[in-house]
Amino acid sequence: MLDLSVVIPVYNEEENLPHLWPELRAVLERMRISFEVVFVDDGSRDRSAEIIRGFRAADPRVRLVRLKANAGETAATDAGFKSARGRHVVTMDADLQNDPGDIPMLVRHLEQWDCATGWRTRRDDSVVRRLSSRVANRIRNALSDENIQDSGCTFRAFRRECLRSLELYRGFHRFIPTLLKMRGYRVVEVPVNHRPRRFGQSKYGIRNRALTAFKDLLVVRWMKDRVLRYDIAEDLGGDPARE
Repeated sequence: MLDLSVVIPVYNEEENLPHLWPELRAVLERMRISFEVVFVDDGSRDRSAEIIRGFRAADPRVRLVRLKANAGETAATDAGFKSARGRHVVTMDADLQNDPGDIPMLVRHLEQWDCATGWRTRRDDSVVRRLSSRVANRIRNALSDENIQDSGCTFRAFRRECLRSLELYRGFHRFIPTLLKMRGYRVVEVPVNHRPRRFGQSKYGIRNRALTAFKDLLVVRWMKDRVLRYDIAEDLGGDPARE
């Protein structure tokens, strides 16, 4: 088994990819581990898939998983999880705003935790985006009884075993730490760097995510209220197959 899989959802990132891969490769090689980088092309309409094929031709540690049509970030993340072969899994964005240099720190936290999720303490975004994110996080925490400071940050590291039974629905990539905590896994939030966007525009805005994210939040709240919680006190019969 590989030491690490890095899963990167990609949607129309042809300008960012040629900068991301060399920087990421250099960081991973300095870690002196076995790794793969799984680029999941989410139905891009530009040259993203072609560029990734070029990376793969030069380095077999690069993999391309290409979805037939644009299915959204959660679907691309899920496809990456199912394809990953590493003992540890890191997810990050392809837009260069996540700093690959934070990966060793995130992975080190897996020595004591099941998931380390990033917290962009100094966001390099517009005032409107920073304020809207702050308000959204407060609402999410209030309604979901959570304490995640930055649920919108998808720069995360996981132990592979905590992803095996993870069932995601559209839009639920934002709530993965909460879903894992519901299953008893240990989640820690750690500060990560956040860099300015160099190319292209954000795929998300206040208008196209606020209502949908709020509806998703209500579903997660319902799930937390209904999750089964019990401990076996005694089992005299046991499993005959094991006797």
